[in-house]
Amino acid sequence: MNMTPLPTKTVLVVEDDRDILFTVKTFLEIEGYSVQTAVNGFEAMGLLKERGVPNLILLDMQMPVMNGWQFALEFLDKHDHTSPIVVMTAAADAEQRATDVSAIGWIGKPFDLNDLLKKVKRFER
Repeated sequence: MNMTPLPTKTVLVVEDDRDILFTVKTFLEIEGYSVQTAVNGFEAMGLLKERGVPNLILLDMQMPVMNGWQFALEFLDKHDHTSPIVVMTAAADAEQRATDVSAIGWIGKPFDLNDLLKKVKRFER
């Protein structure tokens, strides 16, 4: 199985709120990114298997089926740190949540799309 990163600027957004998912996907595509989306960690693991590892993962923590913590554990076990994770959360302890899952950063919800873009550009591999 080929686990090399996908071509330039691919972002996987894992988020169960479909409005946020649509907004982030649309915004990043306008900015020139190829965006894959999943509504939970299980779906995201399937995408990784099917399409390879993206340049960056934007990860919500509170999701049904497989939450952000479960996804991050499985991702790190199978793919190590091949793709950086940025946590998207409304939790007050956002920084701690990012640390818990070995994420390289976090963005608090609600977020400004330009702030999100700055984080994406800063952390993408």
